[in-house]
Amino acid sequence: MATPPELRGPLPQIEIKNIKGWVADDCDLSLACRTMERKDLSMKLLDSTMAPNPRRVRIFLAEKGIEVPVEQVDIGASENRTAEFAAKNPMVNVPVLELDDGRYLSETVAICRYFEGLHPNPPLMGVDATDAGFVEMWNRRMEFELMNNITGPFRHSHGFFKGRITQVPEWGEACRVAALERLAWLDGELSDREFIAGDRFSIADITALCAIDFGAVSQIKIGPDQAHLQRWHEDVSTRPSASA
Repeated sequence: MATPPELRGPLPQIEIKNIKGWVADDCDLSLACRTMERKDLSMKLLDSTMAPNPRRVRIFLAEKGIEVPVEQVDIGASENRTAEFAAKNPMVNVPVLELDDGRYLSETVAICRYFEGLHPNPPLMGVDATDAGFVEMWNRRMEFELMNNITGPFRHSHGFFKGRITQVPEWGEACRVAALERLAWLDGELSDREFIAGDRFSIADITALCAIDFGAVSQIKIGPDQAHLQRWHEDVSTRPSASA
């Protein structure tokens, strides 16, 4: 059936406001616009300067030149273990990104991937499918082999975590040994390339930097004979984003 002449052309715009506390943008019905925003909500990052993972997100954002309002969570006072915080992230850890629509996105890489999708340049998670695969591979290695082992002694031996987790000091010492071994391994890997995952700075470098810097808490450091790793660390530490 043909559309009557009087109904042809673009449909008029309408404005819908104050529907159960919501505000809708002007909508073109032909696009079925459903984007709505709460008046009292805006994006913000729940952060802590005490922990390495929130720093990963801050560096990622700084590399992209993205500014997001930040709210500090006092993890020393266990603010992240309150019922209010657990309602935002049941894993009770930081960082957490509060989105404009009121939802909460947690997990460091998930937050970084969100911003990579919104702001793809400069690329920090790969420039194509192959590159993204290798960046992901190296970032996972930095998480599992470096970050987990470097933070292990702190989690299982330091008084900060007493009563917060079940501490196994023997496991903490095993992590220390493994961390030192992984630093030696990474030194060899960096003998023929500038950055962790290749020729470009990526999220893998961010993860490795935050892990190694956090190692100072447990006296886990780059060895004096690890020249390639030392060169890399000096280079990435002088990037403006490293101070985020």
